[in-house]
Amino acid sequence: MTKTLRYLKPYTGTVVLGLILKFLGSVSELFLPLLLEWIIDDVAANDSLTGNEKMKWTFVLGGFMLLCAVVALFGNILANRLTVKSSGRMTHDLRYDLFKKTCYLNSRQVDGFGVPSLISRLTSDSYYVNQMVARTLRLGVRAPILILGGLILAFAQDVVLALVLLACVPLVGITVFLINRKSIPMFTGVQKKQDDMVRRTQENVTGVRVIKALNKNEYEMQKFEDVTQDLASTEFRANRTMSLSNPLATLILNFGLVALIVVGAVRHSDSGLVLAFLQFFTIILNAMISLAKIFVVISRGSASAARIESVLAMDTEEKIGDFPGGDESRKIEFRDVNFSYNGVENNLENISFAISAGQTLGIIGPTGSGKSTVINLLMRFYDVGSGQIFIDGKDVRNYPNTELRKKFGVVFQNDFLMAASVRENVDYGRNLTDGQINKAIDCAQAREFVDGLDGGLNFDLAQKANNLSGGQKQRLLVARALASHPEILILDDSSSALDYATDAALRKALAREYASSTKIIVAQRISSIKHADLILVLDDGKIIGAGKHEDLVETCGEYNLIYSTQMGAEREAS
Repeated sequence: MTKTLRYLKPYTGTVVLGLILKFLGSVSELFLPLLLEWIIDDVAANDSLTGNEKMKWTFVLGGFMLLCAVVALFGNILANRLTVKSSGRMTHDLRYDLFKKTCYLNSRQVDGFGVPSLISRLTSDSYYVNQMVARTLRLGVRAPILILGGLILAFAQDVVLALVLLACVPLVGITVFLINRKSIPMFTGVQKKQDDMVRRTQENVTGVRVIKALNKNEYEMQKFEDVTQDLASTEFRANRTMSLSNPLATLILNFGLVALIVVGAVRHSDSGLVLAFLQFFTIILNAMISLAKIFVVISRGSASAARIESVLAMDTEEKIGDFPGGDESRKIEFRDVNFSYNGVENNLENISFAISAGQTLGIIGPTGSGKSTVINLLMRFYDVGSGQIFIDGKDVRNYPNTELRKKFGVVFQNDFLMAASVRENVDYGRNLTDGQINKAIDCAQAREFVDGLDGGLNFDLAQKANNLSGGQKQRLLVARALASHPEILILDDSSSALDYATDAALRKALAREYASSTKIIVAQRISSIKHADLILVLDDGKIIGAGKHEDLVETCGEYNLIYSTQMGAEREAS
């Protein structure tokens, strides 16, 4: 948790000022019982004073009581405002760095945490850390001052009665410590259950149309109910354990309160003194209960801080290697590449091929055959297990990531569009000219529907572009990939929602307008890759066929089967 608390350092001045005000307010509060005792025992019960003198001193000491109450009130209010300010800014900085770190995690690290867990750490975990810091600065500082100051003033007044107070403090402290030690691991479990709930929510929001189409609302509601019930049960057990703190602390202190009254009566103590000790006891009682509440917040906050720090501790430093080079005449080359996501069995095995600049590579194969994995390795989202991948004769691991990925324009299989204008989605912060954007839109065959939108390029897309059809989304995604005229264009199943005519027009435009770009087309349709310079047929992570279309029809049974099936479907469609 120390790494998390370092985020308070820039706001040390605000924190210190808040602590000073909190100290002044708490000390002023401690003087109220003393002033009350003086009024009762030294003024009201003092027979040597006249009536006017008693009235005079009562007003004087009462005025001091009022002053102390005002200082306590405004000191605590101002301190709380400063606390909220410093903890809020600390949380802002923490969330920013956590988000930044998340953005630079490599794909394997993201897989390790899981997207729902990262979302949970950015949202609920950072909130719990904020609550921990804010409440600790507000109550966790005030409570010890009241406890320690109350005991000091109590000992200064009467040692025996003060010992009664003192006897309660370690009992309460031990109780809270034991409960806290047991509860922290339980709250870590609660956070993991929250990850599950976020995951379930994310899946339902993403797949809401499928759920409705299959009439599975009740089915998904039951699954969500199971997840939330599991979370509620886990949180209930953790809170049930922590909930013992307050009643046990109150029970111990109430026994002490009874003991205080009994001892005071036996010793025939002055009524003002006993009343002052009762107030001291009330102050200490409330402070101890506040500490017990703080430990609840600290338990949850420390569990959240540990989860956040596990992300911040990840090594995201870019690793640039010094691997031997390849054939510079080849734009892209895979040489004996093997790769595994889980480190147990290979997802790609002995993958070797090469293409020159300006050529087109087509990749086809069944679901799970490794098509997208080839793209992930080429763009270095993952590093190869063995073998090498070259771009322009240089191992991809020798490139800085920014330099490597500037070479690509890519449409992923599950890509996204922002809730922003068409122009912003195509440009995506690259400050492209209108000429570049319009050329890309024309080539992507998106001009027809873009001009028909209200506002054209300035038309605002809904979240996830739900106000566009599937084909329109794909064409905008292709336009975004083309807009910067990339060296290497990757289209990963990016025409599945396009009709055959639009798909054909797109391929012709790519060949005409982006002839210098090296193209990699991952497709389910043979028509999309039929004219590629090299076609790879993948199955179970292995190349089972490689060559031009005409050769594969003759030599690769799997390719021939797909071709025969799809050509029949095309003829029926036409």
